[in-house]
Amino acid sequence: MPNAIPRDALLVRIFIGESDRHGHRPLYEAIVLKAREMQLAGATVLRGPMGFGAASRIHTAKILRLSMDLPIVIEIVDSDEKINAFLPVLEGMIGGGLVTLEKVQVIQYRPPKSP
Repeated sequence: MPNAIPRDALLVRIFIGESDRHGHRPLYEAIVLKAREMQLAGATVLRGPMGFGAASRIHTAKILRLSMDLPIVIEIVDSDEKINAFLPVLEGMIGGGLVTLEKVQVIQYRPPKSP
């Protein structure tokens, strides 16, 4: 059974590029593995078909302009305490990108029902 998340929690949203790396692995993978190691409630990686960041360079999956650096968004929700402990670790992992933080209300957090 997963650890409980308080109803009032935090959502950290991390915007990076698909080609960003941390050591020998993709940065998004390193972030998710670190979040799991720190026993955060969960993480979701979303791959975007198009976007741009601080450099204003367009990244797109269109056939005529195939990009190897599509936008990646990682979302992690947990208690204020756990997210705030994760932020300094995250800062040490990310070179460029955007990290946002917002208050959320957790309505449900439980594993699927067994058949």
